[in-house]
Amino acid sequence: MVLRTSSGAVAHLFVLEEDIFRVLILPPGRRNLLRTWAIAPGADDGPIVGRGHSDLTGFSTPKFLRRETADRLVVATKRIRLTVERAGFLCTWTMRAGGNRWLDAARDRPTQAYNFGWWDDRVYHYLARDPAEKYFGLGEHSGDLDLTGRRLVLSASDALGYNAKSSDPLYKHLPFYVTCRPSANLAFGIFYDTLANCAFDFGCELSAYHGLFRSFIADHGILDYYVISGPSVGEVVRRFTWLTGRPAFLPKWSLGYSASGMSYTEAPDAQEQMHKFLARCERHGVPCDSFHLSSGYTSLGGKRYLFHWNHRKFPDPQQLSSAFLQKGVRLCANLKPWLLRDHPRIKQARRLGLLIREMDGTPAWVQVWGVEGAYLDFTSRRTIRWWKEQVKTELLKRGIAATWNDNNEYEIKSERARIEGFGNRRAAIEARPLQALLMTRASRDAQREAAPFQRPFVVTRSGGAGLQRYAQTWSGDNYTSWETLKYNLRMGLSLAPSAESPTPGTT
Repeated sequence: MVLRTSSGAVAHLFVLEEDIFRVLILPPGRRNLLRTWAIAPGADDGPIVGRGHSDLTGFSTPKFLRRETADRLVVATKRIRLTVERAGFLCTWTMRAGGNRWLDAARDRPTQAYNFGWWDDRVYHYLARDPAEKYFGLGEHSGDLDLTGRRLVLSASDALGYNAKSSDPLYKHLPFYVTCRPSANLAFGIFYDTLANCAFDFGCELSAYHGLFRSFIADHGILDYYVISGPSVGEVVRRFTWLTGRPAFLPKWSLGYSASGMSYTEAPDAQEQMHKFLARCERHGVPCDSFHLSSGYTSLGGKRYLFHWNHRKFPDPQQLSSAFLQKGVRLCANLKPWLLRDHPRIKQARRLGLLIREMDGTPAWVQVWGVEGAYLDFTSRRTIRWWKEQVKTELLKRGIAATWNDNNEYEIKSERARIEGFGNRRAAIEARPLQALLMTRASRDAQREAAPFQRPFVVTRSGGAGLQRYAQTWSGDNYTSWETLKYNLRMGLSLAPSAESPTPGTT
């Protein structure tokens, strides 16, 4: 169904399932749209170039009731009823809560619920807030599980040493949350399909003019959101994971103890120190299934050079991998998504067009670990092919079992930096979480191609919705304290409903 405004804005309504509706609002003149990489209904993956906004593959698109008057449109299935007031496109959501009992679940704020180009180019959505409601979700965040009264920003950042009780933003970009009304035994979910930096307000902001409200504001793009009916939290979460793809089925060994520590790979005799670690595990009877190989193996001086081995510290990587595998320990090597200015392969990367670039075609240099580097652009098929070949040649053929995708928050601030976008060239800042998602997928695909009969294992620190299809994640580089442990437990519980497979933070 399509509704049009006098200003040129267009609203599309999709009845995707009995319990899932979608609302897509396009501002006047906005047609150059990013595709979506989050949506993969009932699947373990989606197209590498993303899904088109009109692609209904995987959805049942059931029959529905439709009633129209001059002032109002009503669309209903057996589980959800949407009423749209034509003046202002104000939506009211009613949901079935068991038997023939229907409950009002959500409604747009009656005053200026949307932007429609009135204020600026950002995307706004305001919903009325019921004081009886509680809010949970957004994946990885600090503080308590209940988000009521808080304002949180999704702008993936390398938040080294963060405070697990209060720091914001953190590493990931998961714009999905569940609204619960315990007194009515009602829950429903809203997923905003956006790659832009965005903010959610759950009652932190107050206004004398608008009553109680909650809001979603994104820096770029369009308003594209999915409403998922409950009535239980469990039903909402199951349907969200169905909508965005089931978590990867990881190898059994990934469930065991995994060791790490930067001191091993920073040591001048790193390979010898790692052999000593194996000996200590054996001496003390400590079972270990994997070891996360920190980025010191790529170092020259204080710098890290992607896909480079420091042979002074690691004279024989193949022998190291073999020795660890003989003890049942798999190595998971750290990877970073950038090349430094003086990287041995920077000329090749520039020639092949592998990097995020300025509008004049030069690399978009950013600050990384005290020096300048340029991010690889994973919205280019050339970059994906190059990455997979390097993973296989420099790591997997040397006996490395898995990949650890690190520092992939893509902290790009410049509006001038451009990505290839699989032929739809655009500003890099509009799709930062996508880079981490595609980097992780490329690492997984390299492992699949190298060992097609083994389950791949990938771990990643950043990414957006759909990340669970490829990898396990962890809650970042926290600050060591009992308070951190307390709130990281809450963080893991918050990650789980967003379909991620979390592990505790590093210290």
